[in-house]
Amino acid sequence: MFYFYILLFFFSCLLLFWSGKWLVDGLVKMACFLKLREFVIAFFIVAVAGSAPNFFFGILAALKGIPQLSFGDTLGGNLIDLTVIVALSVLVSKGIPARSKMVQSSAVFTFLIALLPLFLIFDGVLSRGDGAVLISAFIFYALWLFSKKERFSKSYNGNKNSAQDIKGFFKGLGKVAFGIIILLVASKGMVESAYYFTETFHFSLVFVGMFIIAIGNAFPEAYFTILSARKNQNWMLLGDLMGVVIVASTLVLGTVAIICPIEIVSFSPYAVARFFLIMAALFFLIFVRTDRKITKKEGLFLLGVYILFIITEILVK
Repeated sequence: MFYFYILLFFFSCLLLFWSGKWLVDGLVKMACFLKLREFVIAFFIVAVAGSAPNFFFGILAALKGIPQLSFGDTLGGNLIDLTVIVALSVLVSKGIPARSKMVQSSAVFTFLIALLPLFLIFDGVLSRGDGAVLISAFIFYALWLFSKKERFSKSYNGNKNSAQDIKGFFKGLGKVAFGIIILLVASKGMVESAYYFTETFHFSLVFVGMFIIAIGNAFPEAYFTILSARKNQNWMLLGDLMGVVIVASTLVLGTVAIICPIEIVSFSPYAVARFFLIMAALFFLIFVRTDRKITKKEGLFLLGVYILFIITEILVK
């Protein structure tokens, strides 16, 4: 039985990666055909697609009565996004410029929203009311974003040939549909395997979510951000990175809390992660707003933050 769930988890991660890839590719093709602007693709199309694994996984976990898995997934996922994925993207590219006012302002939103769930759950419960607050924060950010004309000033230039072809649109639609189906299967497999690990090894739900699930769910956005970095599409890269953190912390976690409130009996399983998430979000904000560019040295520093987090968790446990 143990080997079955190990295989189920790794197979689900593989499906998750491919489904996320198909979902992102399909949505970008559809967005290009519809002539959507680059910020729309980066902040909403790709960010929402990148958060789809977290969303489906969170809903299934909530319906199973273990929403703590989703909280751990969001906590660990945000930490990975703000450290490991930023570092990989910077190392692949020549650094990530962040000169525009949009990026500067969105970095502040990212910092505040990444920490908002930690503040709301301070009383031990992320209630349905808290879930409504998180979803309201997402709506507020979306309205603010669309109110700025700067967001519409840059068109997306990827996939020019296929974007002008109606066949490319329907091919993208097919990829999205197939990606969602595979995503549901993968999320179900991850929920079942994660539940088995918690029952067998007596791991806390938050711990399993932070380490096992968060790493698996990080594959789709890692694929897109590294791809964008190699193509020097820095606007897309930062948009996706910040968008995924914002969507996961508000829309995903808010929906999960409304379905099934998240109760944390003990704060100790995620105390270390909470500290390192605050530190990662703070340094990400500082790096974006000071030099207006995330350099390779800063990327390596953020990677060091995550490595230190892993070492600290191991020593504490």
